[in-house]
Amino acid sequence: MTPLMVLVLGPTASGKTSLGIALAQKLDCRVLSIDSRQLYAGMDIGTAKPSREEQQQAPHELLNLSTPDQPINLQQFCGHAQPLIEQEQQRGRPALLVGGSGLYLQALSQGLQPPALPPQPGLRQQLQQLGQSYCHQLLRQADPQAAAKIQPNDPIRTQRALEVLYGTGQTISSQQGRCPPACRVLELGLNPSDLKERIEQRTAALYARGLVAETETLSRRYGADLPLLQTIGYGEALAVLAGRLSKSEAQALTCRRTWLFAKRQRTWFRNRHQPLWLNPESALEEALEAIAAARS
Repeated sequence: MTPLMVLVLGPTASGKTSLGIALAQKLDCRVLSIDSRQLYAGMDIGTAKPSREEQQQAPHELLNLSTPDQPINLQQFCGHAQPLIEQEQQRGRPALLVGGSGLYLQALSQGLQPPALPPQPGLRQQLQQLGQSYCHQLLRQADPQAAAKIQPNDPIRTQRALEVLYGTGQTISSQQGRCPPACRVLELGLNPSDLKERIEQRTAALYARGLVAETETLSRRYGADLPLLQTIGYGEALAVLAGRLSKSEAQALTCRRTWLFAKRQRTWFRNRHQPLWLNPESALEEALEAIAAARS
């Protein structure tokens, strides 16, 4: 039987976690979490990481791989994920990948191969001192193809692209090859029509659960200038702690940033994937039918 990889993808707050858990229970497999922020320990509330109760319902992997001050690049993440994918398939189970981090999903399901350059801590520190605005300007000049794909407010990927450029003498765009996996890939997508309302409800829940307190703990431990604390939710919570925003203002801004991010995710999945889009009301039944057909 040809090994099977199942992707549950879609924009943030679309219901991927619940569907992933339900599928893992039905298929007797693990959830492989494909999320670029949930892989960091301590970043639980702000990333909507599966709760302890949810993780008890189905085993989850690829969470808490590192600390926020030790960033993991795409190649390192794939190094963690590939053995788990192979383990599931060798046991006759589908590898169930659940998440919304498009580049990570693309690397694992389409064989996108990132440059094999290890992190350069000294260079990263210098780039952080230069500031994100200046770094992205440097990237636009040196590798416009990469700069066009990286958001101006994304310091992690900006720094990685510059790190590869300075570390190898070649642009990251020229080094990204492909080697498709030797398995069947089934893509299942969630894109509910009420996504904006879902985002508002989840954002309110994150603040109610203690997003600001979690951010304060992280900033004390790693410093408020930590790049991951500039991401959605944490950046606004930092502004609350600094007195620049009220909690209600921060919550509203988090909603807007999340909605814009979700729209970018939709565009990414539309252009780079061809999922079977599931009806949210019958997603589990449709997904199980598609998986059964793919395994037959």
